Amino acid sequence: MRAECYRQSLALLTDLYQLTMAYGYWKLGVASKEAVFHLTFRSNPFEGGYSVACGLADAVDYLSHQRFQEDDLAYLATLQGNDGQSLFEPAFYDYLRALRLECDVDAVPEGTIVFPNEPLLRIKGPILQCQILETPLLNVLNFQTLIATKAARICTATRGEPVLEFGLRRAQGVDGALAASRAAYVGGCTATSDVLAGKLFGIPVRGTHAHSWVMSFDDELEAFDAYALVQPNNCVFLVDTYDTLEGVRKAVEAGKRLRARGHEMIGIRLDSGDLNYLSVEARKILDAGGFPKAAILATNDLDEHIIASLKEQGAKVCVWGVGTKLATAYDQPALGGVYKLSAVRERGGPWQYKVKLSEQVLKTSTPGILQVRRYEEARGYVADMIYNVEDAPGGATVIVDPMDQTRRKAIRAGTPFEELLVPVFRGGTCVYQAVPLAEARQRAQQQLGRFSQGVKRFINPHKYPVGLEKKLFDLKTRLILEARGAPE
Repeated sequence: MRAECYRQSLALLTDLYQLTMAYGYWKLGVASKEAVFHLTFRSNPFEGGYSVACGLADAVDYLSHQRFQEDDLAYLATLQGNDGQSLFEPAFYDYLRALRLECDVDAVPEGTIVFPNEPLLRIKGPILQCQILETPLLNVLNFQTLIATKAARICTATRGEPVLEFGLRRAQGVDGALAASRAAYVGGCTATSDVLAGKLFGIPVRGTHAHSWVMSFDDELEAFDAYALVQPNNCVFLVDTYDTLEGVRKAVEAGKRLRARGHEMIGIRLDSGDLNYLSVEARKILDAGGFPKAAILATNDLDEHIIASLKEQGAKVCVWGVGTKLATAYDQPALGGVYKLSAVRERGGPWQYKVKLSEQVLKTSTPGILQVRRYEEARGYVADMIYNVEDAPGGATVIVDPMDQTRRKAIRAGTPFEELLVPVFRGGTCVYQAVPLAEARQRAQQQLGRFSQGVKRFINPHKYPVGLEKKLFDLKTRLILEARGAPE
């Protein structure tokens, strides 16, 4: 996604209908009409109880460099309607050429634990500008939030043991691989195999050798000895090329010769078979051979469910390499984030709140200029309130579940809270200092520690209380009834 990877304008990284709507706003003379949009998602991925916000730094990078270049405009001039005429008139290209971001943007910092219906990002400004940013913002935040969430779940399953992200070869292209490595680190992974991700984002990189290394020698022990000679400070031996437990014994032999030269074997890697049985037996061999501190690393299409099962069985794995099912979000390929208009006004005039209706309650949008307030007590986080900043609550309040108005929670006056959306751009100027990736990772871990175990469980997780502030709920209800012509 990042401009430095592609060395060209990303202004056309959008859906055509964003530009046709932008042209319509410009043509009708309403391009500068003020609007508010929110980027939200409707349900937690993986049937989980939470999500991890990620991708803000790349979104900021995109917004900071968003410009229509001459070759972008030349391409747009080639687009035609079904009558063979140009989709846009030449004066519109002049408008786009001079376009510069004027919007206010607020967003939740990366690593924040978030929930359905809560805005990850709020953008306010000229409606044309807000509109053309929809697709790229969804592209960045949807995917990285999805992968960061998957990583957090996997790291929860290992009970604190390190997780290495090994998904580059199975990821969805170059950009998918880089974004996945970045997001996986925010979600809790300790390192990646992707060297370019290490260079770009400062993520620690890890890796040793593959089966092909072993197969290129006459026998397995020779391969291990050779690797120990060329990489004495990076020796994790892959032991399952032929016979796994015999491979562990040969790793011990190679490890002893390595130790005699003043270096220590880091451990072994298991990549196939019954990982529980093999890890238990490998541990016995390593301990008996004088390597009680040698790590056992497991790979082989792992995910949080397999890892949790192995932990329950007593597997002796202590480092986990996860690739395909992490980098591709194997069991849920998309987050399903949406970007909806919630308010419009003529410059300086009063806001007109907007709501999108649907036959499904889940798809009905929330009006207003929204903020999220997270309440906490000594035991941890207790509830999140979504409210309209134009009618902010004070003192005691009540939140209403937008999916079930009978589910309500009272918030006592004086309960400590944090406002989740923070200023990122003001009038098109970036006012936000992106935190180092390690700090975003730490934020995710700290916040997860403040939620109950029920929220983090994989099967039937506890539903953390998130609701609309009562006045906002009443506003939404009134606008829905008015739009449907129904009596209150």
